[in-house]
Amino acid sequence: MRLYATVAAGGFRRHATYRVATLAGLFTNTVFGFVLSYTYLALWAERPDLGGYSSSDALAYVWIGQALLTVCGLMGGGFEDELIERIRTGDIAVDLYRPVDLQAWWCAANAGRCAYQLAGRGAVPLLIGALAFRFTLPDGPAGWAAFLLAVALGSFVSFALWYLVAMSAFWLLDGQGVVQAAWLTGLFFSGMLLPLNVFPGALGELAHALPWAALLQVPADVYLGRYGEGWGLVRAYGFQLGWLAVLLAAGRAAQTAATRKVVVQGG
Repeated sequence: MRLYATVAAGGFRRHATYRVATLAGLFTNTVFGFVLSYTYLALWAERPDLGGYSSSDALAYVWIGQALLTVCGLMGGGFEDELIERIRTGDIAVDLYRPVDLQAWWCAANAGRCAYQLAGRGAVPLLIGALAFRFTLPDGPAGWAAFLLAVALGSFVSFALWYLVAMSAFWLLDGQGVVQAAWLTGLFFSGMLLPLNVFPGALGELAHALPWAALLQVPADVYLGRYGEGWGLVRAYGFQLGWLAVLLAAGRAAQTAATRKVVVQGG
């Protein structure tokens, strides 16, 4: 465990060196937060309580989305391009022969990245949004703690999704097609464009059942107190943990198959 803690700390320090990129991303998130806030205000003025949200809830949802954009990899996991490049060049063979678990290594590195992004591009836009607009806040320290746990679980589900996407490069000439497909699907089904609660009928049920809901919609609803306490929160976390287990197992299976492929080709 000490090794993976070191890897996570290294991931944090690595991304902390890109201060200008962090400031640029912070500026972008804040600008889009304002644009979306006024768009949502206009929409909720026409359709009050859309999706069961008040206008204050909708504004909170906007800024939660901007805060979690990089933390939960809503538009990319932040590591898949590097992993795909290592697969394309064959450098991944060295990684697979190391006495370290490949999936756990990348998971630890991504955890460090997420921790930095939460501090650098997560908390600040949320604070700016709270100062500029009067939106819903969690109910005390317990509400914030429940929200942060949902964010942490969402970030791990995001890792498991993007790791599986990157693993597809072992069997494709170029993994970028899968990356683009995953990016577009995640953008829609995570609730980044609109809360999944406003999706009608069967589409809404499908969107809530897919793993992308664990990245934004579930943390946002935990933040807004829509799960309540006790068993409601257990149900929310159970949904995230269930998808995390499934996706990690799928990534593990893909890694095992890729290892066998590398061994056969190497032999």
